[in-house]
Amino acid sequence: MNNTATETRTVIVEREIAFPPEKIWRALTQPHLIEEWLMKNDFKPAVDHRFHLRGDWGAVECQVLAIEPHKTLSYTWSAMGLESVVTWTLTPTGTGTHLRMEQSGFKPDQTQAYQGAKFGWQKFFANLEQTLAKAD
Repeated sequence: MNNTATETRTVIVEREIAFPPEKIWRALTQPHLIEEWLMKNDFKPAVDHRFHLRGDWGAVECQVLAIEPHKTLSYTWSAMGLESVVTWTLTPTGTGTHLRMEQSGFKPDQTQAYQGAKFGWQKFFANLEQTLAKAD
C-alpha cells in the first residue's frame, strides 16, 4: 500500500564527465576543493564524521554514512527542516566517469526545498566541472 503522506521525492543529477573517477573523487572529498564548487566545509572522508557545509544563506548539517573510495560517497544533508541523504556514485566509462548524485528524502510538503535542490545541484555540477577543469 502506498501512503502518499510518507512518500518522499528524490533529486537525481547525472553527468558524463571527461575525467577519471580518482580526480572527481578528490573534488568530492577534499575540503579545499569542495569549497570551490559547493560550500565552505569541515569534511573528512570517514564514516560517522559529522561536518557542516556553510553558505551565505545558512548551514547544512551532515554526517558521512558510507564511503568507498573512487566509487561511492553518502552523507546526510539536514537543513531548514529537510532531512535527506546525498549519495554520489562514480562509474568509470571509456571516456571518463559517469557521475550520479541522488538526494533523497524530500517530503511532499517540501516543494520549495525540492525545487531549490533541483536548481541548486545543476549549478553545483557546473561549478564542479569548472573546478575539475582547473584542478591538477
